[in-house]
Amino acid sequence: MNQEYVDILRHLLTSVVAGGVIGFERSFHGRPAGFRTHTLVCIASSLLMLVTLYQREWFPQAALETVRIDPTRMAQGIMTGIGFLGAGVIFKESLTVRGLTTAASIWVTAAIGIMLGIGFYFPATVAVILTLGTLSAFRWIETKMPTLFYAHYLIRFPRDAIMPVEELRALLSEYGFTVSSLSYRLDQEGGYFEYRTIIRTIKEDNARRLALHLAGRRDCLEFRISPTGD
Repeated sequence: MNQEYVDILRHLLTSVVAGGVIGFERSFHGRPAGFRTHTLVCIASSLLMLVTLYQREWFPQAALETVRIDPTRMAQGIMTGIGFLGAGVIFKESLTVRGLTTAASIWVTAAIGIMLGIGFYFPATVAVILTLGTLSAFRWIETKMPTLFYAHYLIRFPRDAIMPVEELRALLSEYGFTVSSLSYRLDQEGGYFEYRTIIRTIKEDNARRLALHLAGRRDCLEFRISPTGD
């Protein structure tokens, strides 16, 4: 087999492996853009960079001597296109935005594909290891490190039995929450008064304890505790 074809095959096969490894981690954790998506992104990036790497095949030798070709423009175009794909996996679920980590993994997979496309195997290998470490090991670190738990909090009372705001703040404080951005709403048609706010605490279990308390209150028509997240 022609040595050039062997080199091209090596570029593309390594991109399959690199994209597949990162995509497997995403699929394992149930993300919408997983094994196949990351593999295809890496292959596409590598394939497009091969266009510039082997530009002598589609430019006559005379043209190469007179035309200046900038291979980095192809890389810039790839990363711009990946931005649209990454935006597609970011979605708003109720009051929570999800998919940011998957979008970032797609972006770095495209960069790895570019490295493999031009034959920079060492930095590409290091990038795969670091990416997997960030997605896997950092997940374990996040579970161990203390972090603030944020949630959108909504509670409704009958119009004739509204909980005073001071009592509301005291209740949330009792369960370990601090309050910010408190808003009020009176619904004439529904006949209820509503509080909305963002609450935070150092212990995520406080949300469960608060929910159990509110479920037993007769004066509470409805409540909602919606965690925020990436």
